[in-house]
Amino acid sequence: MANGLHWSNLPEPVLRVFRKGTVIPAHPLALDPARKFDRISQRALTRYYIDAGAGGLAVGVHSTQFAIREVGLYRPVLELAAETAKTWTDRPLVMIAGVIGRTAQAVEEGRTARALGYHAVLLSLAAMKGASDDDLIEHCRAVAAEMPLIGFYLQPAVGGITLSRSFWTRFAAIENVIAIKVAPFNRYGTLDVACGIVTAKAEERVSLYTGNDDHIVSDLVTPFAIRAGGREVIVRFKGGLLGHWSVWVKSAVALLERLHAAVATGPIPPEILAIDSLVTDCNSVIFDVANNFAGCIPGCHEILRRQGLMTSIHCLDPHETLSPGQPEGIDRLHATYPEWHDDAFVAENLSRWRS
Repeated sequence: MANGLHWSNLPEPVLRVFRKGTVIPAHPLALDPARKFDRISQRALTRYYIDAGAGGLAVGVHSTQFAIREVGLYRPVLELAAETAKTWTDRPLVMIAGVIGRTAQAVEEGRTARALGYHAVLLSLAAMKGASDDDLIEHCRAVAAEMPLIGFYLQPAVGGITLSRSFWTRFAAIENVIAIKVAPFNRYGTLDVACGIVTAKAEERVSLYTGNDDHIVSDLVTPFAIRAGGREVIVRFKGGLLGHWSVWVKSAVALLERLHAAVATGPIPPEILAIDSLVTDCNSVIFDVANNFAGCIPGCHEILRRQGLMTSIHCLDPHETLSPGQPEGIDRLHATYPEWHDDAFVAENLSRWRS
């Protein structure tokens, strides 16, 4: 790795935050009412996430809209987030860049992320549909030669591909892999990832981050007992890299702290386990489950717009918008779960973030 970045060379405070487990919002893209890049709102979002206590940012990922590449916004969006984070806080913040496409594109995006000071890349394999496991692994190795790598099991409903247990075993064996974001929204697929890590004997190096927005709390408090190669190993999700955690972030940070404390003291009390259904109910509306996730990104935008953090809910695709009934559903969430929204915190700081 003469020119690439290896995980062992990451700043120790950053690596410590990541290994412990933290809240990493999947950063949305802010567009103004004319559907132009809204730099003021984009910067305000980054500042909000930092002040809310997030331990990292994931930029250029699904929630940022993969189409930013097609309109020349990939580098500007990554650059603005990195500059804002650097000037807004002195505490260690894990900066993660999404990379997509076939190998040449993914490698080039990894180099861009490295040049901008990012610590790792989250690799979507959606563009590799139809490729063999051998080809997928070679693709992943090429990107890992450039940057510490976070795997991404993206659910098929939003463009992901089904990946086998044997694939995850081979993926976890890549030495520059530091984590996997598990987001198949499927318990069998989630178990395949955990089994792959243990089979590769990589559980000390590869951290599990939940992207299963339908079972956030359950993932974070469940000990996954994995038997492989004559061993039984307990692996746990450490934190979340979530589109759901792009909204109401101060509450998400408090929730993760509560879950970490419950795991540390154990056993998990019923009132903690019960939170899973409440959070999942919120996610069902925000992510528009009733319409097969069609409004998942606009749903997040709508909450941020109501708080004043965004000036529109526009996506790059003009057809991507809220589904019928989704605004009313968000009204219900706001009334039913006042403990989850952080409207007062946002109102107190909004003018400073937008300055």
